[in-house]
Amino acid sequence: MKIAIITERADVKLGGAERSVLELRAALSAIGHQVDIIAAKGTATGKNMHVLCQSNSGKRTNYFIYDKAIREFLQNNKFDIIHSVLPFDYADVYQPRGGSYAETIVRNAASYQNKFVEFYKNMFSVFNSRRTTLLQAERKLAQAKNGPVIAALSKYVAKQFKEHYGTDSTRITIIPNGVKNIKEPDIAQADNLRTEILSQLNLKEADNPVLFLFAANNFRLKGLPGLIRAMQIVCSQPTERKPYLIVAGNDKEKKCYDLASSIAPDNVLFVGALGHIREAMAITDVAVLPTFYDPSSRFILEALSVGKPVITTKYNGACDLFENNKHGKIIESPDDISALAQAIEYFTNTNNIQKTSQAIVEDEIQDNISINRVARQLTELYVNILSKKGTN
Repeated sequence: MKIAIITERADVKLGGAERSVLELRAALSAIGHQVDIIAAKGTATGKNMHVLCQSNSGKRTNYFIYDKAIREFLQNNKFDIIHSVLPFDYADVYQPRGGSYAETIVRNAASYQNKFVEFYKNMFSVFNSRRTTLLQAERKLAQAKNGPVIAALSKYVAKQFKEHYGTDSTRITIIPNGVKNIKEPDIAQADNLRTEILSQLNLKEADNPVLFLFAANNFRLKGLPGLIRAMQIVCSQPTERKPYLIVAGNDKEKKCYDLASSIAPDNVLFVGALGHIREAMAITDVAVLPTFYDPSSRFILEALSVGKPVITTKYNGACDLFENNKHGKIIESPDDISALAQAIEYFTNTNNIQKTSQAIVEDEIQDNISINRVARQLTELYVNILSKKGTN
């Protein structure tokens, strides 16, 4: 099958969405498909990579300029399936990696935890011309009687399209997100990282700390302020093992740094952006992401893939792929600091960590969250689409 995947930028350094597209391409190619990537801009090169708007100025490409470039490209290049992560209605499959634009606006505003700011952000979101253009294109696509099949990354994303746009359920199929299996960590690098972290926390191995790993680049949206407050609560009471929060990511906003310095200076460590998350996963105990919004977090799925217990919120579509209170903890709201503190406290017990990790392995969670499973499900969807085209 000849498949085109339309994305905005083909550059794995930019984040999880970009990396996911390239991993999906590899997984589909591995089962015999020819997969071309169509991008407006990007650094990825090689066979079947088509960057259409590299000469345009700016980091982003205007939606209509890119739309025109794609249409011209498709006139001269034929594909069996057009799979887009952007809202172009001529695609066969629309798979929004970031969930719906409507929900993104709402949950981003909620993450400020200030009713006035939340109202302001929602009210004036229309002045962001790029986002408004994408929102309008998505709404048109979602409300049309015909159009692309919407391949939702999670039940949460499927719900978004029904609630915000009234999309007919028959146009939505849920194909849960998946990740490429993390490679074995470099043992020497992992050991060095742990030694450095313990040194900065003034700890020794004999102190037997529990290390909680948070990894994100938007600290506010991913719930770090509440996590720091929850950590302070747990640290103020006796626990079997003392918890420490390792924050990986590159966010220049000072509020989180100042908050940690004021209420949990000895138990929160910012390590900045890491070249590979696998070494950090290897030397920490629990992955935690109390996010205000995530269609399906790669970080949480990657943690599960290596047997690590997880803590996140119901606003993370990755919750579809693990069981609450068995493979991790799901908090109803990132605003519920008490519940978050209780989840952290639960994993200060060695037996609870081991029991949860064992359940992840025994229930073969790794296979369920594999990108290879996603490729197989998408292939079934493509075959169904082509079958319907053949009957028209």
